[in-house]
Amino acid sequence: MALGAAPFIDVTTLSVKDPILIAERELERGVLPLTIARKLPGRVKQLVPVRWLLEAEKKARR
Repeated sequence: MALGAAPFIDVTTLSVKDPILIAERELERGVLPLTIARKLPGRVKQLVPVRWLLEAEKKARR
């Protein structure tokens, strides 16, 4: 929505149209395709989907 990107969720059901809040809802629902690229020693790059981090956080809270 911000910068013209289409949202990954149906925003007509949301009471707020703030792009940050929409992104938070997308993260909560696991539909936002974000990946972190980590540089490791030896010029190796590790790709970590944010979805993995959110799942690990949920498990840690239990």
